[in-house]
Amino acid sequence: MLHGVTKTSAAVFVLAASGLTPAAAAPVSVAGSTALAVAAVIAPHSPLLSAYEKRTIAGLFNGNARAGKKLTVTAESVICRVGNVDITARSCELTFDKGKRALTGREANEVNATLTTAGATAQGAAGSSIQTVTKLSCTLDQDVIRNHAGGGADCSFATDQ
Repeated sequence: MLHGVTKTSAAVFVLAASGLTPAAAAPVSVAGSTALAVAAVIAPHSPLLSAYEKRTIAGLFNGNARAGKKLTVTAESVICRVGNVDITARSCELTFDKGKRALTGREANEVNATLTTAGATAQGAAGSSIQTVTKLSCTLDQDVIRNHAGGGADCSFATDQ
């Protein structure tokens, strides 16, 4: 038994020395239309944004770019589950600094599919696929977006690997 513990300890030491952890979260950054899409599917559910900010972000996603302040969309975590046995099962739990929001059906599918497009990866589990994103932060610069040059939207998050 001691021999197995030594091997495990050595493996953890090698991972730590190289800057990795056994359950490392991979950072992901996206920009442009994908970042705008991520912000647009998370924003309506955020208790951190005002109704005006939510309408403004929805308007940006619908092509109505106007001058305005920078907007930030954040979530502590987003966990989505999609059934691969019960193919009707789909849900997401969004955790914000000020509460949680549970989504099902179409809304959960929109969040899950958009995060997949942005580079989040799903892990298999018994009967379902689970996608976990943490430390989501999107910044939308309305003045840059209204120039229609492809910039002004940036998102970053960590995803389990």
